[in-house]
Amino acid sequence: MFTRRAAHTVRTYATQASQSTAPPVQLHGLAGKYASALYTAAAKKNALQQVEADLKGLRSTIGADAKIHDFLSNPVLSSSDKLAGIDVLLKAASPKGASDLTRNLFVVLSENGRLYETDKVIEGFAELMQAYRGEAKITITSAQPLDKDVQKRLEDALKQSKVANQAKNVVFEYKSNESVLGGLTVDFGDRTIDLSVASRVSRLNQQLGEGI
Repeated sequence: MFTRRAAHTVRTYATQASQSTAPPVQLHGLAGKYASALYTAAAKKNALQQVEADLKGLRSTIGADAKIHDFLSNPVLSSSDKLAGIDVLLKAASPKGASDLTRNLFVVLSENGRLYETDKVIEGFAELMQAYRGEAKITITSAQPLDKDVQKRLEDALKQSKVANQAKNVVFEYKSNESVLGGLTVDFGDRTIDLSVASRVSRLNQQLGEGI
C-alpha cells in the first residue's frame, strides 16, 4: 500500500513539474518553436527572469544599431565570425554577463542559419512571459504618436473589455506607423479592431472595383 502511494505521489509531483515548465500558451511558426524551447529550458533552471532580462537588453541593443540587423541577416558570414559577433552582441546587451541559455539559443540559431529570426524569437518569448504572469497585452497603432490624454481615454475604455477583465494585469503598447494614415488599430489576443483610414480607403477601393 505504502509503495503504491509513494509511486503515485512521485508521478503527481513529476506531472506538476512538467506542467510548470511547459509554455503557458502555444506559439506558432519556427520562431515560436525556438521561443518555446528557450522558455522550457529556462523554467527548468529557474532562470526565466534572467533570460527575459537578457532578451530585453538584446532588443534594445538591436534596435539602436542598424548594423546589428545587417549582421543577423547576413547569410555569408563564417561560423567563427557569427560566434564572435554573437559574443560581442551579448556582452553589449548584458554587461554583467548573459545566461548560458541565452548564448546557447544564439549558437543554435547561428548553426541552423536562423539568426534572422532573432526579433521574432524575442517577441515570442516576451509573449510567453506575459502569459506566465497573466498579463494581457494590448497594442495600439496610430499614424502619429498619441498624446497622454488620448492614451488615458483609450486605456480606460479598453480596460472594460472582456480580455482585460480576464487578465491579472493589462499592458499597453503604443506604436506609430504612417501607413495607417489616420485613426488607429487595436490588437489584443487574436483579435484586431481596425479603425484606420487606410482600412476605410481599402474598403472604398474594393467597393469601387466591384461597382465597375
